[in-house]
Amino acid sequence: MGASWTREDNLHLTLKFLGEVAITRVPALSDAAAKAARSIEPFSLLISGCGSFPSHGKPKVLWVGVSSETPADRGPQAASPLGADAGGFEPEGRTSTLEQLHTAIEDECTDADFERDSRAFHPHLTIARVRKPKGIGRLVETHRTLNFPSHDFVVGEIVVFKSELLRQGSKHTALSRHQLGTK
Repeated sequence: MGASWTREDNLHLTLKFLGEVAITRVPALSDAAAKAARSIEPFSLLISGCGSFPSHGKPKVLWVGVSSETPADRGPQAASPLGADAGGFEPEGRTSTLEQLHTAIEDECTDADFERDSRAFHPHLTIARVRKPKGIGRLVETHRTLNFPSHDFVVGEIVVFKSELLRQGSKHTALSRHQLGTK
C-alpha cells in the first residue's frame, strides 16, 4: 500500500515541533512547557472529521481533526474541525482553549529562546503518511469522506516528547509531563 500508518501508541497532537534540541536545552524547554500548562485549565477536545494535507495536489498526510469545541458550538454546517481547506475551524473572532494553549506554549518557548513557529496552527492527529502517491486517490477520497462519530475527552496534561526516527517507525519518549491548571 502507498501509505504508512501511525501506530496507535504514537498518536499525538503536536502543539509545537522543535526539531533538534541540544540535551542541555531540555530543562529550559520543560520549564517553558510547565509555565504554559499552568496557565490553562483542563479542557475537552473533540476528535471529528477527516482530511489530508495539502488539501490540493498530491496528499502527503491523512489526518483526523481535533478541536476544543463540541459540535453544537460549531454549528450544523461545520463538518470538519479543520474545514475543507484545512484553514482553521474556530468561529470567527473566537479563540479556543486549544488555541490558547498553543499560544501559551509558543510564548513561553520564545521567552526561553526557542524559535517561534511561523506556520499556522492546524490541530490534527496524523494517522498516515503517503509514501507512494501513485494510485492512492481512492484511499484518500475514502478517508476524506469517512463519517465516524465524534469523540471527546478531557485534556489534563501536556508532554514534552523526544522523537526518534527508526527503521521500524517513529519512537516517542516522554521527557517531562505537565499538569494543566496547576498554579
